[in-house]
Amino acid sequence: MDALISKADAIKPLDKKAKRARFFKGQDRAPGEHKKKEPVVEDATAASISRSTRLPPSLVPHEPSKVPSNSHIKDVKLRSQLTRTAKHTALTKELLKDAELLRSEERGRIEVEGQMEKTWRVTQDEIVKSVGVEVAAQRKEWKLDGGSYRTRYTRNGRHLAIAGKKGHVATFDWQTGTLHSELQLQETVRDITFLQDQSFIAVAQKQYVYIYDQSGVEIHRLSSHVEVNRLEFLPWHWLLVSVGNAGYLKYTDTSTGQTINETRTKLGACNAMVQNMHNAVIYLGHQNGTVTLRTPNLSTPPVTLLAHLGPITSLSVDPSSGGRYLATAGVDNRVKVWDCRNWKGCVREWTVRGGGGGGSKGIGTELEWSQKGLLAVASGGTVNVYAPPTIHSAHKGMPPLYLNHPIPHRPLTSVRFCPFTDVLTLGHAAGLSSIIVPGAGEGDFDSAEADPFEARTARREREVRGLLDKIQPELITLDPEFIGSLAPQEERPTYDQLGKKVVAPYARLPRLERLRVSGKADETEVGEEKEQADGGGEEDGMQADESPKQTSSEKPEKVKMKMKGKGKSMKRWLSKKRKNVIDPSTVAIRQKIEAQKETRRRELKAAKAAARGGEAEVEKPSALDRFRK
Repeated sequence: MDALISKADAIKPLDKKAKRARFFKGQDRAPGEHKKKEPVVEDATAASISRSTRLPPSLVPHEPSKVPSNSHIKDVKLRSQLTRTAKHTALTKELLKDAELLRSEERGRIEVEGQMEKTWRVTQDEIVKSVGVEVAAQRKEWKLDGGSYRTRYTRNGRHLAIAGKKGHVATFDWQTGTLHSELQLQETVRDITFLQDQSFIAVAQKQYVYIYDQSGVEIHRLSSHVEVNRLEFLPWHWLLVSVGNAGYLKYTDTSTGQTINETRTKLGACNAMVQNMHNAVIYLGHQNGTVTLRTPNLSTPPVTLLAHLGPITSLSVDPSSGGRYLATAGVDNRVKVWDCRNWKGCVREWTVRGGGGGGSKGIGTELEWSQKGLLAVASGGTVNVYAPPTIHSAHKGMPPLYLNHPIPHRPLTSVRFCPFTDVLTLGHAAGLSSIIVPGAGEGDFDSAEADPFEARTARREREVRGLLDKIQPELITLDPEFIGSLAPQEERPTYDQLGKKVVAPYARLPRLERLRVSGKADETEVGEEKEQADGGGEEDGMQADESPKQTSSEKPEKVKMKMKGKGKSMKRWLSKKRKNVIDPSTVAIRQKIEAQKETRRRELKAAKAAARGGEAEVEKPSALDRFRK
């Protein structure tokens, strides 16, 4: 501070009351320029220091280098608006390049100094001492007496919902400790999930699924969802998905309240379900060891995989790889990693200890992938965390262990990674335990999708934007890039004038050939097109052959001849209900048509007589002919 004051102009001592003076801009102005008095500052001390000081380069607003001037636009307002938009776009591109350079290195993992040291030997107490104060505060233990607990985080990782098996349900902001609601339902609760945000939760109770708001008030009861074991919510489709003991997979649109689809799996009760955030496909693990992939627009699963020799206890999809890898666990104490692109066999497989299903010591192995690709496996009284890329490599045996943490409370019923943080929450019979897993969470988040620091206004705007951008359930496919792509232009064979086979693209084929390729061809149109090509067809006695020469092995194609006189525009016009209207033009047309029919009848009769070799009978006049005129 002394150096800063010494460089400034001489000022009066600070202990005395400084006289207030006014300084104006425009002192250094060009000759003839209008004198413009604008008050800037009234503090003499600040004004004297500001003359000889400047901001550091890091605090100076960055100006982009290449910005179009738009000097050819005469409108001043439009020119300034375009310049401001172009400057903002150029600045965004430069900042994105800097951000890519900053994210080039991997950070946040545990690193050891020598080969004899292992990361899994590092305990949670040592991690808490090494990290910052804010991260260390995330290591928590909740002792609750509501039975085995299941947990669920919001998409931004700010709010946590817990559900005990005995009916204890609560939602709160786990970072600040703000409790939103707490319920004692006095009945069995199997699962819980948030809907679009922390405003609503869905609870799978003993008989039905209930919807509660943030304050714990019951909003709705979904009577069609009976004895549900697992719940999932598709955020981009606004669909609540449930599966239970009845073996029915049900989709409910939470924005309209309608049941979109209800599919019977025919594989009995289901206790394992997870969604693929990349394409919104539901993965189900059944009692016979199979994994089925489900979409609301198909009644049968597009993929059925025999993963284990017994019931499947848990499923999880890797979000860091774009949903390419699937981890499964069963009561046979086996954990398998599958590649969802080919399904030719498990990539890796190993055995875990103490993960027996249905016994008094445990209910099965629980799995969960983090945003950075770390796999947490909870079995028995231990949680093991494995780091990529060793999980995805095709090797036999257990992958190298990254982190290990023993849990004295059993059984372990839930494993959840908190988004955008390095926190792993475990649900067990005695409550909840949160441990720190360095490198598990994604440090960079998209505030348009999930913002951990969003306010009430931002949350409301995001909800409205999500409703406007809601994706229809019919667009859920295994390959999400298929939607919006162009159909491939297949080359179809065609023939030239000499009958030689020529390969031509689909766009250059004739209309009838394109219809045949698409499966929409009407074979009755063949006769009409031939008549147009021949210039009259049967009347001229000539018929062109546009089809290629047929070999002895090819059978001639049967052409269905179209009956003439049907579907004509004149007949459709005359068939209208105009019986009560006497129109001279209609009467004349009808008489003309009757005369043509009579002429054709006489010619046909004469042709038949000539074919028999006799003379045509002369029709005798009748006394009633005068009434026909």
